[in-house]
Amino acid sequence: MTSQHAQTPPSPAIEVRDLTVAYRSLVALRSVSLTVPWGQVYGLIGTNGSGKSTLFKSIMGILRPNSGTVLINGGSAAIARRRSLISYVPQSEDVDWSFPLSVREVVMMGRYGSLNWLRTPRRKDRTAVSDALEKVGMADFADRQIGQLSGGQRKRVFVARALAQGAAIVLLDEPFTGVDKTSEATISFLLRRLAAEGKTILVSTHDLHSLPGLCDAAALINKTVLLHGTPAEVLKPDNLALAFGANPFAARHGATTGGATFVHAPLAG
Repeated sequence: MTSQHAQTPPSPAIEVRDLTVAYRSLVALRSVSLTVPWGQVYGLIGTNGSGKSTLFKSIMGILRPNSGTVLINGGSAAIARRRSLISYVPQSEDVDWSFPLSVREVVMMGRYGSLNWLRTPRRKDRTAVSDALEKVGMADFADRQIGQLSGGQRKRVFVARALAQGAAIVLLDEPFTGVDKTSEATISFLLRRLAAEGKTILVSTHDLHSLPGLCDAAALINKTVLLHGTPAEVLKPDNLALAFGANPFAARHGATTGGATFVHAPLAG
């Protein structure tokens, strides 16, 4: 007699459960729940100040929430970081642009977790850096001082740093803000390619035109997750009004969400 055992489904790439984060008396996020599966580009849509960056820092374990849980592949953010499972490209980098650091050296920082105690790059580290620069179209700038690049080129370099790390989950906070069209197209193409390879990309933006061709799914956020669905569903005018400043009672009183899943009414204050 044979026995059959049900297989345990794989853990989501990112799972946020009832997360609340406050800075002293100011609530930045309230009761946020979000599940991001593997192999997708998932968008977070919201205005500046809606809590997108706070959510990213909470997922990375940079901020400690007041309550709630964040799981990365079923484990803690600390474990995910130690295993180089997750990488993060913030909206802006605290960098001294005059410091004599080359593009190659910046991208090599993504390999620090795998280097020996002397921080001596090996062949596989140099290969990972070269491959990452090639993917973002910056191989010809490898020896250029980082401060000599345009805003879009710098953003591509920091994306390359995340790629060099080898993470299966990549968080990008407003990657298209202040970048040129070439950099936006290069990054968008790369993110779709990474998702096709099974990686998970969580990208925040308030730039709506890029979502339909980029994201598989998206969530509207305004201090909490208002609703989630496909880009076509989420981008319906009635839904966008929830996040971008219309009547906060619209969804409570019967307005359609056009197929998106409604989660919370917008929060005041």
